[in-house]
Amino acid sequence: MKRVALFPGSFDPFTNGHLDLVQRATQLFDKVIIGVAVNPGKNPLFTLSERQELIVTSCKNLPNIEVVTIEGLLVDSIPKYNVNALLR
Repeated sequence: MKRVALFPGSFDPFTNGHLDLVQRATQLFDKVIIGVAVNPGKNPLFTLSERQELIVTSCKNLPNIEVVTIEGLLVDSIPKYNVNALLR
């Protein structure tokens, strides 16, 4: 079974702490999905596309990283991406 971790968050902005966690997770999981959450109740500093671009740029040298958008409930993303671990 492939070990897939989902790291959900608004990532506004994506910090060095976030990057450190992702770097360590790539050593433990076959795939790490960074789920950028859409929250209509928040007024983010960066747009969704800017946040995703910052994450992709920050993680460009890391293996097995995927950046996705998460809308709605987190629990709905778990089967969608075949996730078996959450990073927090």
